Amino acid sequence: MSFAVPDSVRPIRDAVHAFMIERVEPAEKVVHQGGEPTAALLRDLQRQAKKEGLWALGHPKELGGGGLPFLDYVYVNEVQGRSELGQLALGTFTLQDSLMLHRYANAAQRERFLVPLVQAEIWPSFAMTEPEVSSSDPTQLRTTAVLDGDEWVINGHKWFTTGADRAAYTTVMCRTEPDAAPHMAFSMILVPTDTPGYVIVRDTPVLGIEGGHCEVRYEDVRVPAQNLLGPRGQGFVIAQERLGPGRIFHCMRWLGQAQRAFDLMCRRLHERTAFGRPLADKQLMRRHVFDSYTEIQAARLLTLNAAHAIDRGEQARVEIGAVKVVAARMLHNVIDRAIQAHGALGLTPDTPLDRMYRHARAGRVYDGPDEVHIDSVGRRILGEYTTGGNWEFGLR
Repeated sequence: MSFAVPDSVRPIRDAVHAFMIERVEPAEKVVHQGGEPTAALLRDLQRQAKKEGLWALGHPKELGGGGLPFLDYVYVNEVQGRSELGQLALGTFTLQDSLMLHRYANAAQRERFLVPLVQAEIWPSFAMTEPEVSSSDPTQLRTTAVLDGDEWVINGHKWFTTGADRAAYTTVMCRTEPDAAPHMAFSMILVPTDTPGYVIVRDTPVLGIEGGHCEVRYEDVRVPAQNLLGPRGQGFVIAQERLGPGRIFHCMRWLGQAQRAFDLMCRRLHERTAFGRPLADKQLMRRHVFDSYTEIQAARLLTLNAAHAIDRGEQARVEIGAVKVVAARMLHNVIDRAIQAHGALGLTPDTPLDRMYRHARAGRVYDGPDEVHIDSVGRRILGEYTTGGNWEFGLR
């Protein structure tokens, strides 16, 4: 196993890196303003990405994607993650949903949703979290779906359904088997967002940023029985398959964000002077560089190790849980130091750091808060010792 970027991946990774720095990052301020200029600019970036062979690189070729293997895409995702717009510009924001549909969708679902999804002709959304319950324990979810003839009738309340305000459909986690064991009681159902009873309550701001994280009510929503995704009662199985690789993708993008913040910090330390000397000459500033370097590198190696485990067909729950916590904390810390090095400037929107900082803090909550992953990893490791074993670090 090597942690170096493979020679076969380097050209496409470099091309994506250049696309991000030269075109996507300069577009951020316009896109963040919203409105039609945003949509037009995104469409143009997507057109350029398709023309240059950079579109949907992690999607299977048979779906119209680039067909990069999982591990190769992990390395590309790292540089794509430098900007939150990277996924949108390069057509990879649909990857988790596309792979989920590719595996479980029936013929009608594939034709209606999957093909246009890969080409970014439609947007997906995914509804799991609910405001009334602790979604860290998803067996508590209350949204129900009852089969009435040849239709599912859905009632419930979800929030943080990202992209629901522009999505063509939402994949909804519903309780369909009330008498089954907790982890066999839920199913996934595809709900077109124009279905009567699908009510968007609001765009829920996250630390002051409105980003399409919608609160949605399902009021007697009726959809055909064939909108069930996969078998009944298999919602958690499908979700776990979606979330495992998805967390690796998150962590690699966070590494891209952290490396961008690191670059900004190091350049600032050379450009800014205090008391007649560059900040780069100050020992405390060098400590910021040291701490950030070691945290980025440690998180990167943990992420690649988890990615290799997934690629070998393992569930890698310890590795994924550990890196989800470590990478989210790392991102927050690195951006925090970069802001400190920029002083008052770092608190303003004149650099991307203020927005990056708020997104980084949210990373410690979504896809499972730190506490859940810490407890799960600790429990699994300790479980090895209850049977007289030990944790073999080098064999994982």
